[in-house]
Amino acid sequence: MHDEAYYKSLGFMCGLEIHQRLATAEKLFCSCSAILDELPPRHDVIRHQRAVAGELGEIDRSAKFEELKDRSFMYKLNDVHACLVDIDEEPPHTINRDALEIALQLAASMEMKVPAELEPMRKEVVDGSNPSAFQRSTLVGLNGRISVNGNGIDVPSMFLEEESAGIIKNAESYAEYDTSRIGIPLIEIDTFPYIRTPKEAKSVALHIGTLLRLTGLVQRGIGSIRQDVNVSIKGGSRIEIKGLQELADMDKYIENEVVRQQKLLEIAKLLKSRNAEVSESQIDLTEIFASTESKLILSSLKSGGSVFGFKLKNFNGAIGMEVNPGRRLGSEISDYAKMAGVKGIIHSDEDMGKYSINESELAEIRKRLSLSDGDSFIMVAAKADIAEKALRLAMERAKMAMEIIPPETRAVDNRELYTTRFMRPLPGGSRMYPETDIKPIYVSDEMLVSAQERRISVEEERSKLKSEFGSEDMAERMMLSTELPLYREITKNASIDKQFVANILLQKFRELQRDGVDVESIGNERIKQIFEMFSEGAVAKQAVEQLLRLAAKEPKAAITEIIKANALGRITGKKLEEMVSKELKGKDLSDRNALPLFIKSFMSEHRLNVDGSELNGIIARLSKSSKK
Repeated sequence: MHDEAYYKSLGFMCGLEIHQRLATAEKLFCSCSAILDELPPRHDVIRHQRAVAGELGEIDRSAKFEELKDRSFMYKLNDVHACLVDIDEEPPHTINRDALEIALQLAASMEMKVPAELEPMRKEVVDGSNPSAFQRSTLVGLNGRISVNGNGIDVPSMFLEEESAGIIKNAESYAEYDTSRIGIPLIEIDTFPYIRTPKEAKSVALHIGTLLRLTGLVQRGIGSIRQDVNVSIKGGSRIEIKGLQELADMDKYIENEVVRQQKLLEIAKLLKSRNAEVSESQIDLTEIFASTESKLILSSLKSGGSVFGFKLKNFNGAIGMEVNPGRRLGSEISDYAKMAGVKGIIHSDEDMGKYSINESELAEIRKRLSLSDGDSFIMVAAKADIAEKALRLAMERAKMAMEIIPPETRAVDNRELYTTRFMRPLPGGSRMYPETDIKPIYVSDEMLVSAQERRISVEEERSKLKSEFGSEDMAERMMLSTELPLYREITKNASIDKQFVANILLQKFRELQRDGVDVESIGNERIKQIFEMFSEGAVAKQAVEQLLRLAAKEPKAAITEIIKANALGRITGKKLEEMVSKELKGKDLSDRNALPLFIKSFMSEHRLNVDGSELNGIIARLSKSSKK
């Protein structure tokens, strides 16, 4: 990993967009349930998209690109989680006040200015993930600042907006979405692009994620938080990497994006030095493969397809140059061509043997395309109209390779190699326009005062945990844990053993999950009840783990009933003393090993019902009285 000076020398710029679902009962602009479950869909809605001009009369370039795909979208709905608002057949209702209060609390926690009047906007959605082709987004906070490892990080904006639909199927010409999560309140927090290293980017994302969790009012689980990263270097372009789920790997994706841009700049320099050119002519090569043994090409021809190709002058070797592990310039060009519906391209820097294209076919291709020794070619096998569109996109990307790194939105391609792939051109500035169906939202002084009273400090929380545990390591582990809000709820009882609670949540939960115990099924309220019963002396410390195991097996059973049915109630006080006296009666305790053996035997039989420290105290007292 390189240091800050290295990235500064590259003109490295990096900013984050953190998206986090809020844990409210209802959606942002309707009364549908925001608590997800697995209710089956009852209705289908099918729609298509086409690009239209925004308020400024311009069509967004990413919308244009998506229209080229000519895809259809099916939306699955059920009556609990979706309504006419979600499919844009009914005006939105008033904003969810619970969600707004959480947003204001976060704004206060990041020292943001809150506009006196909030203006909901429509933000164009180009990937089909919303039936209306837009999401409602409201700017709540401006010009904030956080401190991460002693460095100030500017946070220029925070939005309260609607979640999109969840993808079910994603094919070349068709996508299917689950609308259950559409409209769930979502916070988007943006940083300025002044993050100095990939490592710092990860630290900033971790800090913001921790701040969000500290509210105790955000959803948990896969997909509930997403991190988008914007990266560029000098001479390159802004690249948005979408939806990094694994925070631990964020720096590796950023490092690889820096390398990718460096390699693409090197390729552009090489091609310029060669006076490279991309031909505008698409040549029909179908006849060459009349008796081909290439299964890939034969499959296309049998389904009515053709083979078309074009020439790249002085590109020899460049298309095969690696830009990231397992990815070459050819991969970048292929990603563009795939948007037309083809599975990929064939290019001359590849081994033609893997396609079973023989030497005579290759010689004929070179002849038809008028290739010289330093030239390359790209060809596609598909139906004529699709092949034409695919090659046009491939030509566009090949031309870019000589001049610029195109600004793009990219998605994770390989999670083991930390590489990304092209999704669509980076959206422009024509995506936002006013939401005329909602009145402005006025923020009162009382709302701002309430938000300030509830403000959160990550630094103060970290310091507090260190003092509670006496361990910096455990404090850091708890800060990173999704169980922190639950820990705070349980330890509101000042008398409870905080370290014991932390060990259960941080260590024991992981062990139970490795044993196949579904800890999530217990539910926070029942977990809190288990600890309440422990703090009240109703169950022994040793019984807590067993009680958690049983509660996971019986998710609908009352904790009191589980304790009763499994005889897990604590034996304490006079009753315990009577049991010990009875079992000690007549025993010879003159041997110094007699008492330890007795304690071991007694705890082996009653360990889930008896507290060890209380047992030791009773035995010490009985032993002392027997000697008098």
